[in-house]
Amino acid sequence: MRFIVSSLLSNGPDPVTGRQYTAYEKYQNVIDQAVTAEELGYDGYGVGERHGAPFLSPAPPVLLATVAARTSVIRLFTTVTVLSVLDPVRVAEDYAMLDQLSAGRLELIIGKGNDPRHFELFGLSEERQWDALAENYGLLHRLWREEGVDWAGSTRPALTNVTSYPRPYQQPIPVWHGSATSRQSTDLAARYGDPLFSANSFHPLEKYRALVDHYRERWAHYGHDPREAVVGTGFGGLFLAKRSQDAVAGFRPYWDALFNSAAGKHNNSPFASLEDALERGSALVGSPQQVIEKIHRYHEAFGNEVVGIGVDALTEELQHDQLALFASEVAPVIRRELPARVRP
Repeated sequence: MRFIVSSLLSNGPDPVTGRQYTAYEKYQNVIDQAVTAEELGYDGYGVGERHGAPFLSPAPPVLLATVAARTSVIRLFTTVTVLSVLDPVRVAEDYAMLDQLSAGRLELIIGKGNDPRHFELFGLSEERQWDALAENYGLLHRLWREEGVDWAGSTRPALTNVTSYPRPYQQPIPVWHGSATSRQSTDLAARYGDPLFSANSFHPLEKYRALVDHYRERWAHYGHDPREAVVGTGFGGLFLAKRSQDAVAGFRPYWDALFNSAAGKHNNSPFASLEDALERGSALVGSPQQVIEKIHRYHEAFGNEVVGIGVDALTEELQHDQLALFASEVAPVIRRELPARVRP
């Protein structure tokens, strides 16, 4: 198993202290978090793309370039790149440049995004989000693999004999497909033979398992070797303590804040309480042994080889403590019991 830490740079008031970072402080916090993740032996660090408050992450390649300069081995992820609203030519250029700056440490996770505000902001009708994602990815896929590309479509002007530059350091940059709500994303991933990253934040395991199962079905349909399908799994929160009741008590204000937020309401989460979410959902809250058991349960359901965690909502001190606890008490056990067959 491989482990990724990620941030969407949500920057609201801390639900316990009431303190809110300035934008500058939040960026420094995330950079420090990435450096800490590398020092603690995590395999990857991710920055997601969002547009509008309370998120401070409209441009992941800018922030990840700074992370690349402060680290040396950790893989760099976008969690997620909202490719449905972006120009694939610019994406090809920006991320190839980041791949060069990081000496080939970049991996994209693409998706249509989980915030309805960005469709109007970028002039895309919500009804076209999936078509736009598929068309834009088709072009991006070619730009990183081909030279002298001729292309015509509906999302941008036609191209004639175009070679995007710089070329990626990696040939090609790995691309994952983020999946949270629709079989269209799982089908697109399977069609191209790409790995899938399941979000798992707001709903029970069964909903996401159905999407992962669909990905594997479509993978076989498109003629790929079933042994080569790769799945990553995100988990909706992390809070470890020696006693499970202390972990639940510590996490409760952060869970309340998330599920009462605009994002929580938009996702129509069915959980009636934190206890219900811990029983049926993915949050890694409890003793180290309880968290180990939950990771095993998700692995049995999804066959995932990557675990994604986030500590962004916590105070800076708690972020460090939780990452350190997970790295020392959970990750070694999971790595031993579930050996990885792929890099993150």
